[in-house]
Amino acid sequence: MSATTIHRDRPLITAWSAVSPYGLGRDAFAAGVGRGEPAHRVPDFDTRKVLGKAGTRTYDRATGLAVTAVRELLDEAAAAEQPIATGGGTALVLGTTLGSAHSAAGFSRASFEGDKPYDVPAQLMPNVLMNGPAAATAIRFDLKGPNTTLAGGAAGGLLALGYARRLLAAGRAERALVGAVEEQSDTRAWLADAPDTPLGEGGAVLLVETARTLPPGRRVLAELLALDVRLDVDEDPEAALAATVRDALAQADATPDQVWAAAVTGQPAEDRLAALVGTEAVRRVRTAGLLGDTGSAGTVFSVTTVLALAEQDPAAAGRLAVIASLDHQGLAACAVLRLAGGDR
Repeated sequence: MSATTIHRDRPLITAWSAVSPYGLGRDAFAAGVGRGEPAHRVPDFDTRKVLGKAGTRTYDRATGLAVTAVRELLDEAAAAEQPIATGGGTALVLGTTLGSAHSAAGFSRASFEGDKPYDVPAQLMPNVLMNGPAAATAIRFDLKGPNTTLAGGAAGGLLALGYARRLLAAGRAERALVGAVEEQSDTRAWLADAPDTPLGEGGAVLLVETARTLPPGRRVLAELLALDVRLDVDEDPEAALAATVRDALAQADATPDQVWAAAVTGQPAEDRLAALVGTEAVRRVRTAGLLGDTGSAGTVFSVTTVLALAEQDPAAAGRLAVIASLDHQGLAACAVLRLAGGDR
């Protein structure tokens, strides 16, 4: 995808990385997706061993996953001689369901178990706040641009992408690190909407830029053509999903036959999505079946899955990917991406 074929102001995904049940980094994730083996927990993940002891004493698991995902992205870009600038021009936008449920529950429990309600581990208070992982990540890597956390459940990753799009369009940032993170814990399992679905965990981060600020030599992986979000008000959530997919395709001036890959996370709705864009496109991406319920990270993992698969298939070049979500409250979202495809 050359600079002459992309809209000057549209968001462009130019790099990505992940901390996933397949291990640390982009290559581990791509290899795991390629094997198609289910996995649900990030293996052997100990925050202080992965990130070192300096500054990590109070990190909870969600914070450790977020910081590690961004570290992997920055390190991989530097290794490819395409370093990502930090400082004031770089925003960080993370999606979440409600932050770390485990940390919040533990902190609340301490207020009941102590001699006095205020006998709580004050040093752990940042972990109770849903923006704790984003704040810790920005501090560690000198990300001085806008720092935002969006609680949106299954749609969290797409809401983060839409927020970053607005930041870039308004000139509030030159680039944005966009992702989502969810930890696996007993507390989250207790709160799960679908207790029969295996819980997954991890974090994925995208580098989002525009053609106006794209550094020389940076390769475009995908272009965000459209993003639509809506809430079901007719007590027919699958109809809301269908409407948001159709409207997103219309915004992209695209037709279903152009869709190479499609995925929906949250509530099971693959059949409805397949009826809109074709069974083959939906079968190509099985992120939820591989990783389980990864909450707000599910849509970002769907994006990284599509990008990993597109890298290996020249037929993906110029085709579209539909990334959708639907939660039990009827919040539906859909993004349409145009893929560069081809070997890296």
